[in-house]
Amino acid sequence: MEKINASSILRPDAPERLRSLFDACGMKKADSKKAASGKAFSENSVSGNAISGKDFSGVALLTSPEGPVFSYACGYENLTYGIENRLDTAFDTASITKLFTAAGIVLLESRGMLGLEERIHSILDLGGTQIPEDVKLVHLLTHTSGIADDADEESGEDYSALFVDTPNYSFRQNRDFLKNFVHKKPNFKPGEQIRYNNCAFILLGLAIEKLTGKDYRTFITEEIFRPFGMMNSFFAAKEETGRRFAEGYFYGEDGSLKKNIYSFPPIGTADSGAYTTAEDLDRFWRYVNDSPVFHKMLLPHTERKREQGEYRYTVGLGAELLERDGKIFRAWKEGSNDGVCNITVFYPEAGLTFTILGNVDANVWRLHAEAERQMFCGR
Repeated sequence: MEKINASSILRPDAPERLRSLFDACGMKKADSKKAASGKAFSENSVSGNAISGKDFSGVALLTSPEGPVFSYACGYENLTYGIENRLDTAFDTASITKLFTAAGIVLLESRGMLGLEERIHSILDLGGTQIPEDVKLVHLLTHTSGIADDADEESGEDYSALFVDTPNYSFRQNRDFLKNFVHKKPNFKPGEQIRYNNCAFILLGLAIEKLTGKDYRTFITEEIFRPFGMMNSFFAAKEETGRRFAEGYFYGEDGSLKKNIYSFPPIGTADSGAYTTAEDLDRFWRYVNDSPVFHKMLLPHTERKREQGEYRYTVGLGAELLERDGKIFRAWKEGSNDGVCNITVFYPEAGLTFTILGNVDANVWRLHAEAERQMFCGR
């Protein structure tokens, strides 16, 4: 891919514009008492229709190949004790974890242990389930498998509702999720369309465990995080005390802030829940982009596309993609749960990465869209 200089597409005053934007919505020290009390901040905020108010708690990092362009940290990794977020704070990434799972599959392919066109039934014993025999690994990686999900979020189902009658702490291993989706009827035939699917990555995690003989979290830590230089990325249970990470907070029905300790499983699996930092996500994107093994993650792996104005939406391996003029303008992944709101983006032509990680419910996707408009020339 032909590279362009990052300075040629970034506005000269991009850092100042971004700082003004985040200053307008970031939680400040003066808000600590209100935050600790659990009271909501502003109806006119990033969690609502406008980008203002003071309820964004998290970090942001924009980097070029030469280094950081803009960084920001605000709010609290622990509201009760007033411990502030820092650029090196580790955040629950939710579905950004799928990028790491995809990287694990690509690594095993490079070692000849599997093929992307291989059927998942050839690796896992899924007899007696509703998982179609012709679902391939590439279908699972690109959200084109058609299999049912545990919570169909595209249809508006609430993921946290899964844990109302079944305790969230009973889901700690990939295999624990099988009962929630393998006996549901598929939505469509493999490859027919793109439909976001969490549990496809549960199957990929189980495939990693079956082929390597290692626990998923151990494999990703040893084979992805450490070789990629992601030394501040890890898996940890919410009840652990030996790790420093941001607690998550969401707005309850009464408008007050609640801890998300009952909203989803207490430790990450192949679809969600790894902890990482904005700096480590920059390292991840750059390693993937520069690697002859992993670069394929940034390329389309399905013929299915959706028109979005001047762009075409499609999917790589774990990453979502926007094409413009036949080139990949943006590769990205989002992550969202109660008290978890993230987006991490790579702009291949300019070699830019931009990550926003949040630990209080806020519309960081709208925030990112405005940031993108503010920092790029001609937008």
